[in-house]
Amino acid sequence: MSTPDTIVLIHGFWVTPRSWEHWITHYEKRGFRVLAPAYPGFEAEVESLNADTTPIENVTVTQIVESLETLIGGLDKPPVLIGHSAGGVFVQLLLDRGHGAAGVAINSAPTEGVAVVPLTQIKSAFPVLKSPANRHRAVGLTFDQWHYAFTNTFPEAESRALYERYAVPASGAIFWDSALATLRPGHQSTYVDYHNDARAPLLFISGEKDHLMPPKVQQSNARHYKSNTVTEIREFAGMPHLLPAAPGWEEVADHALDWALAKAR
Repeated sequence: MSTPDTIVLIHGFWVTPRSWEHWITHYEKRGFRVLAPAYPGFEAEVESLNADTTPIENVTVTQIVESLETLIGGLDKPPVLIGHSAGGVFVQLLLDRGHGAAGVAINSAPTEGVAVVPLTQIKSAFPVLKSPANRHRAVGLTFDQWHYAFTNTFPEAESRALYERYAVPASGAIFWDSALATLRPGHQSTYVDYHNDARAPLLFISGEKDHLMPPKVQQSNARHYKSNTVTEIREFAGMPHLLPAAPGWEEVADHALDWALAKAR
């Protein structure tokens, strides 16, 4: 297989593709074509999604994955897949379905069967999980909740600026379904085959100071994989959940891409 020339960046919940703005420019300067697709209905800007949350309430995991499969299927060769938070789940789902030359899951949410739930994660997710009624809503974070979950290592002024620039509500339905996935019979929307030997290489990147998806979550997720394919973990000291915008993100971006290119198949 020839070296991948395209990178697909997949955003997580409570943000949009705008959260990749620095990485897009960085990778383009390295000569790569960079795609940062929005979830279906999320093509509007942050300000519009905050004003009308209907697309957030309506979107499903199936719709998101199918839209990504359509995008990747239109490329002339497999790309490098890089996802942040929930985007890390979508990277895992896509790799399991045979897409991508290599994948990187940054501060990834867990796929089905990963039951580790650190206390900081419970606190970060409480705004959504505190009420079953939120299963039918788009749930936003207050600034204080955002600062704790996303930008706890940032000065308050910088954290607030990022909140205003990036933050949108998240789908309560998807969040609740993910939380309940291990309790329901049968496979759910975030199921992957942990024994899939045909899967492309996968790297988990964790931020040491991440409250929303702490390193223990990625460590447990990686241990679930029993296949003979490459599955590795790298933790970056001092990094919060909003790692793509944290000081030192360039080192992470370069490590992710260099690893993916070295392991791509």
